[in-house]
Amino acid sequence: MSQKLRKKNQRTEEDDNDDDLRRISMRCLTLYGRAGGCKVGAETSEEFGDPSNRRRSSASEEAKMYGTGTICGGDETIMDCFFSYGVKDRLWRRYNRKYLLPPEDLTCSSGMHVFLPDDILEMCLMRLPLQSLMNARLVCKKWRHLTSSNRFMQMRQEGSHQNPWLFLFGAVKDGFCSAEIHALDVCQDQWHKIEAGILRGRFMFSATSILDEIYIVGGCSSLSNSGRIDRSSFKTHKGALVFSPLTKSWRKMASMKYARSLPILGTFEVQADFSLVHGHQSRLERRVHRSRSGGVSDVYEDPHRLSLRRQQRHIVDDGETSLVSSRKQHGQARQKIDQSSTKNSRRFLLITVGGLGSWDEPLDSAEIYDSASNKWTEIQKLPADFGIACSGTSCSGIFYVYSETDKLAGYDVERGYWIGIQTDPIPPRINEYFPQLVSCQGRLFMLSVSWCEGEGPIGQRNKAVRKLWELDLLYFNWCEASVHPDAPMDWNAAFVADKNSIFGVEMFKIFGQVLNFMTACDVSKTRANWRHISKNQMAHDLDASSCMTKALALVYL
Repeated sequence: MSQKLRKKNQRTEEDDNDDDLRRISMRCLTLYGRAGGCKVGAETSEEFGDPSNRRRSSASEEAKMYGTGTICGGDETIMDCFFSYGVKDRLWRRYNRKYLLPPEDLTCSSGMHVFLPDDILEMCLMRLPLQSLMNARLVCKKWRHLTSSNRFMQMRQEGSHQNPWLFLFGAVKDGFCSAEIHALDVCQDQWHKIEAGILRGRFMFSATSILDEIYIVGGCSSLSNSGRIDRSSFKTHKGALVFSPLTKSWRKMASMKYARSLPILGTFEVQADFSLVHGHQSRLERRVHRSRSGGVSDVYEDPHRLSLRRQQRHIVDDGETSLVSSRKQHGQARQKIDQSSTKNSRRFLLITVGGLGSWDEPLDSAEIYDSASNKWTEIQKLPADFGIACSGTSCSGIFYVYSETDKLAGYDVERGYWIGIQTDPIPPRINEYFPQLVSCQGRLFMLSVSWCEGEGPIGQRNKAVRKLWELDLLYFNWCEASVHPDAPMDWNAAFVADKNSIFGVEMFKIFGQVLNFMTACDVSKTRANWRHISKNQMAHDLDASSCMTKALALVYL
């Protein structure tokens, strides 16, 4: 300890000496004359050849007045010293070298984004992962404006620099609907939490993605206990929300005609001149034709066909009025489409089918949302003998829906009516596990849970397995594509698909703890292969009810 104290005292003494030297030097440098040099006690008049006018400096006289023994660090009272021009700057740099930054360092640190062209900078920022892009927006206003423009977003979407992100909604913590979104960066295997106060207290909604945005449709909220999951008194919502992960912003869209919870969703991209009025009008004509063919009463026969004539006259009048109104609506829709096409050339349709109503009753109605007009339009209902819809997806212009009674139906968007599809054979399944329909690259898949039978180690154990089936859209035959590696512990597992990949999340409670398993399947190969994509657990602090209320969406960012 004594040696350490001795060294410390020596170090402090050296620092004090350096400070004294610096103060003395700066004190000496303040005594400048007009000629640019330090003239403390100098005989300046000899320079100009006038020895009679010799005088001592004012500094020496001031030193004598105050009784100072030394001025510039010497022992004499008067000291003659001359400094050349610029000595002050050299001494200041010498004693303040550690506070200076070399000019080449300044060029390297600040010249990168000043002299780099905007188009090259935009190409560099476009290739960044999402997390790095969010950090780059905090650098300056220019970078934030550049990465938030519509042109930048479109270039990023059209390029191959996007990575898959999985967004998990509907988390429940301590009995309350958490206002948090859990986002998984699949490539980096990192979970992120996003605050979503607008979803606080909302549960049992459905989620789907269109490009880089996520649509939240329907749902419920408790009336008695704000924020809690209480099915005794609840309110079913008609509203829908849109979430943008890139800007972390929310916006409201038009409300549906019917309040729904857990609706089946499907999305389509259509041309800018696509008209929903034409399909709706054709349905009206078919209804009129059906009513006309069955217009004669069964009780008596009309000999003069007066009832049919009267009915045909009303049909013609109604048809003319409906045709005029449809033309007006069609013109307004075309005008809105032309206005919106100048802003955004891409147009999308969102279909919602089924779900539970305000009184928790199953619904068979269907609605379609047009992004050009921002309106919902009611479309034809599901077939009467179809049953309760449990899953659905869009594939090649058809919205496929699967029922709890193992029936498959498809809605043709262009023609505007439902088509019953007979498949053979029907994949076996356990009744407690509802099948899930997904589609990618024009291929239709279904995941179902069944008892495993046959040879091999899995068949000998005789356990339940989750299988992936693919439908041949030409012959409508189901073919087994692969077997999921995990046991089906979650009866409400969620699956989404896009770009030759199927992603799934399973959550269940075991040994008093909620676990989550994330898997992915590549369907581009001859035999689809499953793999685990995340080893990090994020559901440890969630309630078991999150397994029932969760919703999954896939976005490439």
